[in-house]
Amino acid sequence: MKGKKIVSSLIAVLMLTGLLSACSSNKESDSNTSPDASGTPAAATEVGGVDISKEAKLVYYLWGSEGVANKAILAEINKKLKADLNATIEVKYIDWPDTATKYPLLFASGEEFDMSHASPGAPVSYFTLASQGALVDITDMLGKVAPKLKAEIPESVWKNTEYKGKIYGVPSLYSEFTPAGYAYRSDLLKKYGMDKITSLDDMTKYMDNVVANESFPPLNGKAEDAQNMFRMLVDTTDMWLDAPGISLNELNLVTKSPEDYKTVMHPAFTQEFEDWAVKMREWADKGYWEKDILSSSLGGKDNFRAANSAGYMTHAQDWIGQYGADLKSQPTSDPYFFTFAEANKKIKRKLGVDNSTVISTSSANPERSLMVIEKFMTDESYYNLIQYGIEGKQYVIENGVKKNPPGFNEKTDGGGFSAWSLRNDKFVIPSDTENPIRNTLFADWDKVAINDPYSGFSFDPANVTTEIASISNVNSQLGIQLMLGKTSKSPKEAVAEYRDQLKKAGVDKVIAEVEKQLAEFVPAK
Repeated sequence: MKGKKIVSSLIAVLMLTGLLSACSSNKESDSNTSPDASGTPAAATEVGGVDISKEAKLVYYLWGSEGVANKAILAEINKKLKADLNATIEVKYIDWPDTATKYPLLFASGEEFDMSHASPGAPVSYFTLASQGALVDITDMLGKVAPKLKAEIPESVWKNTEYKGKIYGVPSLYSEFTPAGYAYRSDLLKKYGMDKITSLDDMTKYMDNVVANESFPPLNGKAEDAQNMFRMLVDTTDMWLDAPGISLNELNLVTKSPEDYKTVMHPAFTQEFEDWAVKMREWADKGYWEKDILSSSLGGKDNFRAANSAGYMTHAQDWIGQYGADLKSQPTSDPYFFTFAEANKKIKRKLGVDNSTVISTSSANPERSLMVIEKFMTDESYYNLIQYGIEGKQYVIENGVKKNPPGFNEKTDGGGFSAWSLRNDKFVIPSDTENPIRNTLFADWDKVAINDPYSGFSFDPANVTTEIASISNVNSQLGIQLMLGKTSKSPKEAVAEYRDQLKKAGVDKVIAEVEKQLAEFVPAK
């Protein structure tokens, strides 16, 4: 198993378990049994020049937990796969809270599996996995066994997945933007005589009104919101952009602009950071969030829906997708969204590689795996099953809009897979739970969006694993407290202590290593 070669690189990643700001989930699947995949054996013994006479039982790893109806959905998928490709898949799940630890171990442990989700922003980068021999090179395989898939994805999108001229993953074909921001109640906004939040001053005015007039705070989340506050700092400050080297789930490195991407820094050593720490203490003292935020177990979105807050921190795609659920919980709220990066015109365009499906070098059936990926992304009947479930049970379509069927019960009928990497715009069906603003908003952003200057860069932390682990520890303690205004010392004193601890942890060595590796890097176009 070539994945064993990446253990040293993964140790650092495993120690970077900071605040995961992803979506929450109900439970982790403990099922390791394959669903019933009975069906008529495939009539063909060869597809695309590949012998399929022997059945292939594939293992597909996805993030999230298993929905109650997932086995039934998967059984329908497997009937089709058995007939078309003489293959079946077993889905295994890595629950959201475990992605930072279990996802890296998936590749380091030597476990035999076939497919998984991958991304440059995952706990182990797509490019790191490619560079260390953990992923199958599908460059030449595409034209032979998945010609329809190869043609479906534009050459420019394939180009963004390349590592040293080779393709190691299948990128999604889904148009998406995920800038961070603040989802807030427009009914309260109008109550206070305001029109829209487009700046930090507007946000402060809104939150002051909430504190003065409501029985709940403007924000009511938990410790993970420290990362959201840091994200707000980065996104609203000049042309700062996230830089590699420290996990993006922590207080990470930045570059001052897209053009100066080879010069990186830690924001802690700037006046902007010190001013921000002072502001965060002011916000905490004003009651913008609960005093026990560091120990709270309930997230901001849950509190918002329970009418215990006036807004929550998230990213644009989540706000759009959760719009219907928000309205159902709070019918008068009609949540708007303040996008932090919009004013400075630095909303980043999501590239296909940001959500990719990869094949493990431990796979015994890489060709069949690629054929299965092709089915999910180019055949609408497969696409609907993996993305939406069984029509009539998980969804119905009325006037071109996807809805829950009459009598649908989430506890008995709910299901679905976090298969974002398999999405294709041409098969997407609008949902009645989705904010209808999506298409127009994304079209506007697409006109001004910028590309991530680090697309295609794979940082190897092997030379600074000890330093990164120490920085992670500093972030998980003092960094979190600074971003939520909860330090025992004054903000300026706490920033001085934070800087000192970062220096002792080796932040300068990490920055030097990042810049050294960036020296010859050219961003993907």
